[in-house]
Amino acid sequence: MLRGTKLYVLFGLGTILWPLFSSARGESRIAFVHLFEWSWNDIGKECERQLGPKGFTAVQVSPPQQSVDRSEWWSRYQPISYAIEGRGGSRSEFRAMVRRCASAGVDVYVDAVINHMAALNRDFPLVPYTSNDFHTCRSTINYSNRFEVQNCDLVGLNDLKTESEYVRRKIADYMNDLIDLGVKGFRLDAAKHMASGDIRAIVSKLKRRVFIFQEVIGAGGEAVQPSEYVSNGAVTEFKFERTVGHFFKGRAKLKDIRHVINSRGWMRSDDAVVFVSNHDDQRQNTQATLTYKDIGNLYYIGEIFSLAYPYGYPKVMSSYFFEDHDQGPPRHGVHSGGACGREWVCEHRWRGISNMVEFRGKTSGKFFVSHWWDNGNHQIGFGRGGLGYVMINREDFATIDKVVDTGMRQGTYCDIVNGEVKDGLCDGATISVGADGKAHFKVGAIGAAAIHVGSLVRGGGGGNGGGDGSQSDDVEVSFECRNGQTVTGQGVYVVGSSVEVGVWEVGRAVQLSAAAYPTWRGTISMTRGQRVEWKCIKRSEAKADNEQMEQWQGGANNVLVASDDGQLAVASF
Repeated sequence: MLRGTKLYVLFGLGTILWPLFSSARGESRIAFVHLFEWSWNDIGKECERQLGPKGFTAVQVSPPQQSVDRSEWWSRYQPISYAIEGRGGSRSEFRAMVRRCASAGVDVYVDAVINHMAALNRDFPLVPYTSNDFHTCRSTINYSNRFEVQNCDLVGLNDLKTESEYVRRKIADYMNDLIDLGVKGFRLDAAKHMASGDIRAIVSKLKRRVFIFQEVIGAGGEAVQPSEYVSNGAVTEFKFERTVGHFFKGRAKLKDIRHVINSRGWMRSDDAVVFVSNHDDQRQNTQATLTYKDIGNLYYIGEIFSLAYPYGYPKVMSSYFFEDHDQGPPRHGVHSGGACGREWVCEHRWRGISNMVEFRGKTSGKFFVSHWWDNGNHQIGFGRGGLGYVMINREDFATIDKVVDTGMRQGTYCDIVNGEVKDGLCDGATISVGADGKAHFKVGAIGAAAIHVGSLVRGGGGGNGGGDGSQSDDVEVSFECRNGQTVTGQGVYVVGSSVEVGVWEVGRAVQLSAAAYPTWRGTISMTRGQRVEWKCIKRSEAKADNEQMEQWQGGANNVLVASDDGQLAVASF
């Protein structure tokens, strides 16, 4: 489905060998994930255990080239050479990762830092680059001035002369080295700060066709715009991130989101890479961007919408927990001593998100919206041409309890947001579609439900109507709040995003026992696989709305994915 404009590489007497790039929706591209700051060894394991089985097309990895030796995450974006070594692992580990991912059916995309080198002096002997290979403009960039955007140092980073044939060849050699290692695509970091023609010249030197997508942040009135770059490859459509953030943060009625996405001024869907959050904006643009830190399940249902809505090539962000903008990754990786839900967020593993990748794949043959429904406010539902249907509830308190026309064939379907299909059966909620294509959805506040042709089952555990998260497989989770010193009349409670822990209502929080004071403990029954955000709070035992007696645990929400009886969830004041 390569419908976008393409540039072709010619060799010899005008023989066309291959397009320089392929469109965002070409070659069965479904969805990919950014495993931000994961090590090569951990990514290889994740491809085998999660990404391949769940149908992810590719994984974006952090910049692999040698960079300044610092702990902050942004140090990876300050290269000192093009050698494959650094925090992610060695060259041999990188090669092994690519092979393992390829065996699992997952492509590897590299975040390529080619606009600049580190903010050091202008001598990089390991490349080598000298001062002659850099622009000389070091002034603060005025974004209405094209020359400054593309020739001045970006926040002090040494800006390469990408118009130089020598520099272009060095960059292309680096990318070709990665292609030889099996890399199938590149994110071009800070592409806006390179002339489109310079990028075209570099990419034309690549030895094989790969997927190219360019980071170009569009803003009205600026000299450089994303549309200039589509002849080189796909482009990041930041309007999507901002739009999803705007609507899901409740600043406009969710029912109107369909009139904004892909409207005038947006990138064509085939040219767009879209995301709900990225590694930059989850730190520096949180007012406009949904992140895992948003209260309740807002980020969760925003990602579900992103994977259901037929626009662009979606990228899922997978983060680590952080309190400081500059904070680097945890010392131990997910598969090497760390854990999802503790040091690492692992949004891509949340059931509703990971299962929606298959939804997008199963509905790709009908890449349009059908059977739209809304309540005139923040509840919406839409189909995908009879291949799938999703219902999303952005209301803070109201439940969706509605029969809608899905356009799907008759049968019982597993609600993949709240259940898994195993051996033809659903271990969670099911939704029955009648002979007339209609189905009854019941979806709780800040929740979602989804069905698709691949989730047709023989029966299920959640009954007709599903979507409210009810399942049959419960586990007992032990909660522990430490350092909970209290005053007379005050107790320690757990409150969080699910019904079991009060849906963030202080008056419905679950009280813990003070038998091990100042550690407070309690056991709460939850559903296996259920994802819950939660916090410890101190409040009045007699009057829940006594704000003078109320104290919340600091920092970001704790995240729990219920797995087994006796699972321990720990936090501290």
